[in-house]
Amino acid sequence: MQKQPITKYGRQKLSEELYNLKMVERPETVEEIDIARSHGDLKENAEYHAAREKLRFIEGRLAELGTLFDNSQEVDPSLFPHDSIRFGSTVTMTDVDSEEEFTYTIVGTYESNPDKGLISNQTPLAKVLMGKEEGDEVSLNGKTFEIDDVCYKEIKFD
Repeated sequence: MQKQPITKYGRQKLSEELYNLKMVERPETVEEIDIARSHGDLKENAEYHAAREKLRFIEGRLAELGTLFDNSQEVDPSLFPHDSIRFGSTVTMTDVDSEEEFTYTIVGTYESNPDKGLISNQTPLAKVLMGKEEGDEVSLNGKTFEIDDVCYKEIKFD
C-alpha cells in the first residue's frame, strides 16, 4: 500500500490526537466505567452505558487514526518545484462558464478543511488537478476550469 503524504504540521496534530486519546481520554473513560459500575445495577445505569459508548467511540477513533498514521509519510512540499500541480500546491482556477475564481491548496486527508480552501489529495478535484500546469483546462462534474496559477505558498492550517 502506498503511503499517503502528510505535512509536518498534520503529522504532529495526528500524533497529538493519538497521544491524547491513548493517554488521557481512554484512561479517564475506563475510570468512568469503573465508577459507574460501582453504582450497582448495570441495566438501568445511564452513566455506565454512556461511558461504554464513549469508550467504543475512542477505540474506533484510535484504530482509524492509527491506520492513518501508519499509512502516512511526512512530506515537505516546500522542497519541490510547483511548475505542475502536486501535493502542497496552491492552485487558482476559473470556472470557464461563470468566470468564478477558486483557490485551493492540496493537502493530506487528515489536514483537509474545504472551508479554508484545503482539499485532500484524495478528492476527485485534486485527482484531476494533479500533474496539470498553468493554462491547462480540467473538467469535473460537467464543469470546466482553467488553471490560472500553480505555486507553493506556506500552508495556513489555523
